Amino acid sequence: MKFIDEAVINVRAGNGGNGMASFRREKYIPKGGPDGGDGGSGGSVYLVATTGINTLIDFSVRSQFQATSGQAGQSRNRTGLSGEDFYIKIPCGTKITNHETGELMGDLVKDGETCLVAKGGIGGKGNTKFKSSINQAPRKTTSGTTGEHRKIILELNLLADVGLLGYPNAGKSTLIRAVSSAKPKVADYPFTTLNPNLGVVRLNFDESFVIADVPGIIEGASEGTGLGITFLKHLSRTRLLLHLVDLGQDNTAKQSANEIIKLELELEKFSSELSEKERWMIFNKTDLIGDAEEKSRSILDELSWTGPTYQVSAATGNGLDSLIKDVMNRLREMEEQT
Repeated sequence: MKFIDEAVINVRAGNGGNGMASFRREKYIPKGGPDGGDGGSGGSVYLVATTGINTLIDFSVRSQFQATSGQAGQSRNRTGLSGEDFYIKIPCGTKITNHETGELMGDLVKDGETCLVAKGGIGGKGNTKFKSSINQAPRKTTSGTTGEHRKIILELNLLADVGLLGYPNAGKSTLIRAVSSAKPKVADYPFTTLNPNLGVVRLNFDESFVIADVPGIIEGASEGTGLGITFLKHLSRTRLLLHLVDLGQDNTAKQSANEIIKLELELEKFSSELSEKERWMIFNKTDLIGDAEEKSRSILDELSWTGPTYQVSAATGNGLDSLIKDVMNRLREMEEQT
């Protein structure tokens, strides 16, 4: 299924029904007085987050949504039937923005959260409401108000605990395949991952976390180079970043360190919040070289890196068990601290 993470839709709430001008007409009651009822309220439009979908692709087919209008008031002081509210299902993690003003209307993260995006019109008043001691037979009514109409932008940011960061071909897709049931495309050329992939890493029945593999980031990504900022935003909700470094490349320690620094700068340019997230250095493809430990240590010396470091081979599985257990423990600590 194609992954769509942005959509623009039009929503229109229902109009309020008009109030009715009516007079009681019954035998032997010549002056029955006004009995016109109020109009019904128009239905509102809500967005509701659901775990049942994980892409905005449905909105590429349908972009117009409208709630029903309220019915006009009726005689015998009967209020018109109100319009039904319209609920639009969207993936959890979707931001809702007013297209015209740029105002953030909502950010739905949890299953079942709702956001009112277009309020229904108010029903008009029937002539009964205008009866007074000096006006026993009012003919005045009011019309129902118009329901709100908006163009809104939906922007999906993936909900994941851990994000995989690295250049194309660093082995992110291979790693997520090795530790979860996700099956992203794997090949020996750049940008095999064109869409984000989510995988659930399960240690046991009660312990699991979600890991996100996004397309490789390159220099200039924060300004739109390559796949650009389209997918950088999907790392914003993660709590921990795993920075994968390809040890299999024929680079010197200084060259590898410079590549890491360039990627760090892209994160900082895109978002200071993202660049300040906790990040672990993961040296991958240790199975391709014999001096993996020495080479990784040389790179760390060039960086003056003091954070957590791991040496793994996503292809053979070497070192992954220890990495995953430590990630789970760290996520648990973060949860306790909040």
